[in-house]
Amino acid sequence: MLFTVKRIKQLILLFEDSLMVILLSATILLAASQIVLRNLFDSGLIWADPTLRIMVLWLSLLGAIAATREDRHIRIDLFSHRLSKRSRSVLSIINNLFSAIICGIITWHAIRFVHLEWQDGAILFASLPAWLGEIIIPIGFGVMTMRFLFNIPLQLLHRGNE
Repeated sequence: MLFTVKRIKQLILLFEDSLMVILLSATILLAASQIVLRNLFDSGLIWADPTLRIMVLWLSLLGAIAATREDRHIRIDLFSHRLSKRSRSVLSIINNLFSAIICGIITWHAIRFVHLEWQDGAILFASLPAWLGEIIIPIGFGVMTMRFLFNIPLQLLHRGNE
């Protein structure tokens, strides 16, 4: 069973990383082609700018998911380096719980937002529904919520092994 869980985790990480690489490559290619088309041919792709905005949104949230996965997300650290190892562990648990609560609240409201966009039939451009571009918001914050929550028992386990 442990092998299966480890393998599933590796597949999830591979999927996340591959999606980021593909999306970043496509973003760079599309942006570069827009620059070339505008500067050399006084033209451009009408759908490129809104697509790039959605791609940046997706990249940002995928990057935040990866940062949370690696425990390298942005944090305000004023005094933890002055605390004992035990106190830092307790503070880390509190931080993970607080972060999970905030991300959970954002997830809930993002779900409501995307649902409203779906109900309204809002369109991004051409005939692409807006909710398709925005679905990464609740997914991203939902994944981050779960990662913060999963970090709490890991911290407790790590603390018990000290």
